[in-house]
Amino acid sequence: MAETDHKTTRAGLRLHCFQGIPERLLDVSFRDLWQHLEGPSIFDIPGRDARPLLVSVLLHGNEDTGWTAVQNVLRRHLGAGIPLARRMLLLVGNIAAAKDNVRTLDNQTDYNRAWPGTRYPEAAESALMREVVEVVAAERPFASIDIHNNTGNNPHYACVNRLDENGLHLARLFSRTVVYFTRPVGVQSAAMSKVCPAVTVECGVPGNSAAAVHAAEFIEAALSLAAFPEHPVPGHDIDLLQTAVIMRVPPDASFSYDGSDADFRFLEDIDLMNFSELEPGTRLGRLGGNKTRRLTVVPGGDFDIVPESYIAYDDGAITLAERAIPAMLTRDPRAVRLDCLGYLMHRIDRTGKRSETT
Repeated sequence: MAETDHKTTRAGLRLHCFQGIPERLLDVSFRDLWQHLEGPSIFDIPGRDARPLLVSVLLHGNEDTGWTAVQNVLRRHLGAGIPLARRMLLLVGNIAAAKDNVRTLDNQTDYNRAWPGTRYPEAAESALMREVVEVVAAERPFASIDIHNNTGNNPHYACVNRLDENGLHLARLFSRTVVYFTRPVGVQSAAMSKVCPAVTVECGVPGNSAAAVHAAEFIEAALSLAAFPEHPVPGHDIDLLQTAVIMRVPPDASFSYDGSDADFRFLEDIDLMNFSELEPGTRLGRLGGNKTRRLTVVPGGDFDIVPESYIAYDDGAITLAERAIPAMLTRDPRAVRLDCLGYLMHRIDRTGKRSETT
């Protein structure tokens, strides 16, 4: 497999660039990619339309659906000698973390917090992602899709960082549920949205074959899209939400889900609340220990709100104080430590204004 180019960051992290993709990779598990690739890699795969679609996978090493979906698409085309409808730039991200089946290694900056706009501009991973944007932007991409999994009980949904019609059309190819967010920063879709229509798609938990089928169908649909429709996405075809706040457990606090004593004792089935309309007073768990700890609640969007006002502590109970729709509430301790406990959202209209249902 001949490498056509590579760029090396000051810390030695290299972006490897290839023309085409060897068919043997289409049968390689995401956890075994380290045996075939030296690190983060871009594959330039030809198609009938020369303006490329950027597809990024494995920015988190334990989120395998994107890689499996790409394998399904390319196996179908390359195996039958059928060209892609559109050229694809395939970014395969955190191969080192994939080897260990973890989101990110302890000595790394999260690959989906290191894109332009990041809080960690000096990190080697941030230099790498700046190179990716430079390489991709030079090719005038048609669109960008970043494929992820998450923990907990979540439907498949799309995320956008701008409320422009082309981005919403792209998102709607995947799901009618679309989340608009501006935080966290340093994510792929936010960086690429300055170059072309860009979405992140969330495909539920890893290791699900149906999720890979859905993601493959989305890739095919995006490749086959000759141009974006000139009309807006009909309002009845989209459920638009925006992140209001992000809930985090303080780094020095303990937490549990099984009722055992900890600073925060969350409900065992807390993730079953995801994407449900919840009323004030809904219980998320109870305080343990000396009952003085508080969740860190920070803005997740552009609403004029007091983030801390979303959570109440009533006689030891941790409850919602505002009507909200949670997303990505998780029972995965590592996800809580590396990212957050979950998000709270509101419905919005196309202008970004909050619009509650009755």
